[in-house]
Amino acid sequence: MKKIIFTLSLIFALSFSVFVHADTIGESVSFNIQSDYDLNQRSEISAIYIEGNSILKFYVDSDFWSSLRYHEQRNVESSLTDLANEFKNNIYPTLTETFGFEWKPGVDDDEKITVLFHEMKGGASGYFNSGDEYKVIQIFDSNEREMVYLSPEYIGEEQIKSFLAHEFMHLITFNRKEKEHNITEEIWLNESRSEYVPKLLGYEGLSIDNVFRKRIETFVGNPNDSLCEWGEKEEDYGIINIFIHYLAEHYGINILVDSLNSDKTGIESINYALEKNGFEKRFSEIFTDWAIAILINDCGISPDYCYEDENLKNFKVVPSLNLMPLNGKSSLIVSDSTKNWSGKWYKFAGGRGDLEIMFAGSSNNIYKVPYVVKDFSGNIEVNFFELDSNQRGKISVSDFGKEILAVTVIPLLQTKTSDFLEKESSLPFIIEASTIAEPSISINFEKPISDMSEEEILEKISQLEGITSQLRERIQELSPESKYSKFESNLYFGMRGDEVKKLQQFLSEQGEEIYPEKLVTGNFLSLTRQAVIRFQEKYADEILTPLGLTEGTGYFGPSTRKKINKLLGY
Repeated sequence: MKKIIFTLSLIFALSFSVFVHADTIGESVSFNIQSDYDLNQRSEISAIYIEGNSILKFYVDSDFWSSLRYHEQRNVESSLTDLANEFKNNIYPTLTETFGFEWKPGVDDDEKITVLFHEMKGGASGYFNSGDEYKVIQIFDSNEREMVYLSPEYIGEEQIKSFLAHEFMHLITFNRKEKEHNITEEIWLNESRSEYVPKLLGYEGLSIDNVFRKRIETFVGNPNDSLCEWGEKEEDYGIINIFIHYLAEHYGINILVDSLNSDKTGIESINYALEKNGFEKRFSEIFTDWAIAILINDCGISPDYCYEDENLKNFKVVPSLNLMPLNGKSSLIVSDSTKNWSGKWYKFAGGRGDLEIMFAGSSNNIYKVPYVVKDFSGNIEVNFFELDSNQRGKISVSDFGKEILAVTVIPLLQTKTSDFLEKESSLPFIIEASTIAEPSISINFEKPISDMSEEEILEKISQLEGITSQLRERIQELSPESKYSKFESNLYFGMRGDEVKKLQQFLSEQGEEIYPEKLVTGNFLSLTRQAVIRFQEKYADEILTPLGLTEGTGYFGPSTRKKINKLLGY
């Protein structure tokens, strides 16, 4: 967890406190801390130097230390000795050899790293404050140290090694980006590298208290979180952890290393590293592959669509299930919204006949929409919607419900590539799935009507009524002019009802250039309004010019009704 401070202050240059960098075990030192992390919302504490070695120093909050009994203090000392040795012998050499060093000797001219333990709220395990890397004259509450902060709650627990490694990685990132290149890394990628280092150090597993297991459980609870939006929530750590494991497994740790050591940030830095390492794919394609992989996770289908990591090889997301009616024609509309670099999965099952699925995204954006077809034998096929310039597309799947068990659609918004804020915009999209059942035109009479019981006769009557209904629908399909009565009412944005549905049906038959979405919902909303505008502008000489207008209004009034009724033969 990284705490970034952007405020520089010269006002307090003459009134700051000077902190003595003690090296004597048992000596107390004053530290500034982040009140939004501290359990008691303190901004300054006294801490005791408890343990250290040639490369780090452990300080513990004096109030916390004094609250411990004698044997508890001895246990803490013993645990910190073990942690100091782990840092010196494994964490520090592994991470510095892989990614590079922290700033040495740093702002304090001391090569030792300070680790401060103070009680934290909200389950926080630790944080890094980049403000400590500056002089007090620049940032008034700087501790002027290369340091990280940890919660004493985990002292003596296995997780503490992962937390220390995570925060130390932020120190390396600060040096490689802000000191070397004078740039600040995108938070999501900064955190992603720190989330990956426990894997590099061999700390991962699926034991009940393991950090990695908790990340998986968090992601399963909310797999729709945006990868790049950062709100410092548990869900944010869940998705970056699952994604960065995929990226490193398929493209190598050098993607994380080279992107860190470049003068670029975020997605741009990953694309740079991919190109440097000879890969043709770029971030957007890899994110798309990942969204498919966590749905099917099967290397037999494609090595791009799976994890080989033992901890993730059986991991899958559960798509949102949408059941189609089993018989006859049916239509199901999913209206939702999504953020950039967020995964959503919509499974369509049930129904019989040919399946048609239409996707309509927000224009002036970039979507990729893969879909996964699964048959009753368990075979899987991955394809993609072909979207037009308005981000609309359509697919057809034959033998749905007969040979095909389900189709899962994965809409992925991939417009924005940098400058991610704490709260990103969510953009709407629509998925409409329709089944067209083949009409049955035969009924088997197993016995003469005179021999049938009342229940058998009623069953045959029901079957005949079904056939009659299908035949009437077919007649309407063959005779379009018979489908519409004369339009009599003014219609406008916000209205709903059968008359709106009739208008939408008419517009949907006027071609892709008028109403590409072809939604017949009975709700006069923005897509219907745009379709009316296109129709008005197509027949501007008859609809708009007589009114002195040059652009369509979207209002279905007398002049537009007159033109449509004329086309219908009224």
